[in-house]
This record gives sequence, structure tokens and C-alpha cells, in this order.
Amino acid sequence: MAVNVAIVGATGAVGQELLKVLAQRNFPIASLKLLASSRSAGKTAEFAGKTLTIEELTHDSFAGVQIAFFSAGGSISKEFAPSAVKAGAIVIDNTSAFRMKDGIPLIVPEVNSDQIRKHNGLIANPNCSTIIMNVPVWPLHKHNRVKRIIVSTYQAVSGAGAWGLEELERQIKAYAAGTPIEKVKFPHQIVNNLFSHNSAVGANGYNEEEQKMVNETHKIFGDAKISVTATCVRVPVPRAHCESINLEFERPITPQQAYDILAKAPGVKIVDDAAANTFPMPSLASGQDDVLVGRIRQDQSRDDGRGLEIFVAGDQIRKGAATNAIQIGEYLV
Repeated sequence: MAVNVAIVGATGAVGQELLKVLAQRNFPIASLKLLASSRSAGKTAEFAGKTLTIEELTHDSFAGVQIAFFSAGGSISKEFAPSAVKAGAIVIDNTSAFRMKDGIPLIVPEVNSDQIRKHNGLIANPNCSTIIMNVPVWPLHKHNRVKRIIVSTYQAVSGAGAWGLEELERQIKAYAAGTPIEKVKFPHQIVNNLFSHNSAVGANGYNEEEQKMVNETHKIFGDAKISVTATCVRVPVPRAHCESINLEFERPITPQQAYDILAKAPGVKIVDDAAANTFPMPSLASGQDDVLVGRIRQDQSRDDGRGLEIFVAGDQIRKGAATNAIQIGEYLV
């Protein structure tokens, strides 16, 4: 069944990736409406051999739209998503605006696709780092309940938006030319540097990105008793996030058992070649929809066999945003 689709924020990094993934996955589109701010209205974009004109987003933009992908920022979603739902569209929102709202499903299809249809017109797409972690941890959790997750992230600059990539590229050129390195939006120099994730730090000492990983994992897994702690770091990498994940299980588990589970898990690709010292990294994950998993090993700091270490890499613009949203749309269709 072909459906009428709209993309809100069509000119942004995720909006542009939505266009690519919709075409690559042959999403059944009857009509496609591209929406953005008045500054972008009148510009064009290519899709499936056609040139589409970008329209200004208004509250009246959603007549006849059946699925609307929102990727233009939380304030835009809060303002315009209710209008889309009122017009009869199902909104799949990529922002943090609705993720923790009661009654709004927060979906990673490999984990909780059974919750997709429990919507009232609005479905939330999780944070990119949460998705990349949840895809490989969930199949292990199903086999042997995870009691605790300790995760450290290494997050690419494009996760901040197209401007993050532009800032890194500009600083790389300045460094190569020996000219002053200018900070524009990031709080610190990013070239030849890394820093704690550029989101606000709360009273508990966790920044917003870290707190999202905690709260969203509890909601997606349907298990608020899992202990989750996160440290999120921005690194000078263009694309694809990496994460070091330490897991504590209820029962002993071996690396081979974990390998066998992950090798069959949807959305996971094993990259674990110790002889060649080749493991998940951004250069391999960029442009991929699978989350790469490797460095699968016993946590030798424990003597009870209940700890594992894994290292993962995932394209935060694809699986961490656009692809995950489109997978939700495929379930709806």
C-alpha cells in the first residue's frame, strides 16, 4: 500500500538522509511533501529521479498526509506535530520532544516493534546513542537479563547536526593552514581535541545526552530496574558513533555465547577480527544500517562470569535517526 508522506526539516542532515533511505529501501510512497522553514521554501531536492520543491511548513501543511517524519528540532515538533496528527497523519518524531511522554511509544524496531501500534498518532524515535546501544544489548538481555549497563560514547560531530560537520571541516582547514582555529557553535575546539558532550549538565552531574541513554533504555526495554550509567563524549570524527559497553548479567555468560546470540540478532553485524586487530570503527559503520559489534570479551575484573565487554559502532544519521524512523514507518504500512 503506497502512502502519502511528508518530511519536516527536509533540508537538515537527518531530513536529507531520510530522502536517501526512503529511496534505497523502496518505501511505498504515493506522494512526498518536503517541508522546511520559510528560508528554505522554494529550494529543490531530488528524489527517485524527480525534482521536488520544498514548501514552507505551516499548520495547514498536512492535508492528505498519512505518515509525517519530523526532524527539525524539538520546538518545531511541539508546535506542528499536533497539527499533523489532527489532520490524520501518524507522526514519527526524531526529536526529544515526546520520547518520555506517557502514552507515546518510543521505538527501536529490533527491540519493541510490538509497541508501534499502541500510538495515538505520534511515535517517538529514540536518541541516536540509545538506539546504537539498544540494538546489540537487547538480544543479550532477552537471553540473560542485564542487570547493569556502563556505557562510554565517542560521538561524531555530525550528531550535532550539519553545522557540527561544517565546524570540524573548517577547523581542520585552519589547522592545516596554520591559521587561528575559530569556535563557532561547539564550546571548545574540536579538531585535535575531544570534550564532554555539548549538552547541558544537570544537578545530578549527568549531561542531557547521558540522561537520555538512561531514561530511554528503561522505557524501551520496559524495565526500570536495570542500572544504567553513561559518559558521553564528542570526538573529532565526521560520522558514526562508537560506544564501549560493560554489561552485568543475572547469570554467567561466555563471550562465545554472546557471539552466537549477536551473530543471529537483527540489525547487528559482527566485526571482531583479533588477528587483524579489526573491530567496529566509524569508517566501517558510516553509511551502514547495521550496528557493528566486536571486542566481545569477559570482564576480567569479575570472578563470577557475569560480566561482558563489547565495543560497537553505528551510523547515527542512519540507524541512529533516519533508518530507525523509516523502519517504524514500514511497520505501519
